[in-house]
Amino acid sequence: MTEVHTFTASDGETIAYYVDDFTDPWREAPVMFLLHSAMGNSDRFYSWVPALARHFRLIRMDLRGHGRSSVQAPSKPLTMDRLVDDVEELMQLLHIETMHLTANSAGGYVAQNMALRSAGKVLSLAVVGSTPGLSPDALTWLPRMEQEGMTKFLTDTIDMRFDLATTDAGMVDWFLRQTAENDPAFVRRFIGYCATLNWEDQLHRIACPTLVILPGAETVGTAKSYEAMREHIPNVRMIAYAHMPHNIADMVPDRCVADILAFHTDKFGYPKV
Repeated sequence: MTEVHTFTASDGETIAYYVDDFTDPWREAPVMFLLHSAMGNSDRFYSWVPALARHFRLIRMDLRGHGRSSVQAPSKPLTMDRLVDDVEELMQLLHIETMHLTANSAGGYVAQNMALRSAGKVLSLAVVGSTPGLSPDALTWLPRMEQEGMTKFLTDTIDMRFDLATTDAGMVDWFLRQTAENDPAFVRRFIGYCATLNWEDQLHRIACPTLVILPGAETVGTAKSYEAMREHIPNVRMIAYAHMPHNIADMVPDRCVADILAFHTDKFGYPKV
């Protein structure tokens, strides 16, 4: 497993990150950041790393309150600006001026907002299963998550996330074990906060080449939100995975990575076919 690194954010929280780099040592490889979904951590990209790290210097960051990053106190404000600050402060620490930004689900919320706030630092944006804000319907999850526990809630609603007919049962079990590693109170707070956000009216300001990979049978976002991305992001490519629920990044990782690499080849001429 790649060694974990940490740094102290400007507000005192500890942020964990990983560097995966199997690019040619005589080339200066482009940098790609990977941001994971809510309730996950950077390990969720285990199946993405081999192909992407051959062509990009990969930086995987655990969002605050997730994985090996610290859980901030309930009294400390949780804001999208602060989540974006964490990414920018890691860039500064590693002396990275520009990068490609790739993200899954809630990680895509942070990625989209960074593309809006710091356009000069984001060369491209690729999001998988990520709409411009979490549906307010997610607020109905929170009482069940608190009363039943996160694992029982996710087990009972697992068909919202995985096509059980085609997904290895081991993947589902691992997903449930991994999500259980997070602080449940913070996860509820994080989801509740994300469900209050919507930036559809700002999508036209995303200037970089953008790839949106969406589940054709999305159960967490809404078709309306994806249509807003299609209509308002100026330089966008939309790819739908027909009949699939939310967790396409886990169910079909090789397909996601192949589409992301093809997008980069088309837009930037790298990696070369």
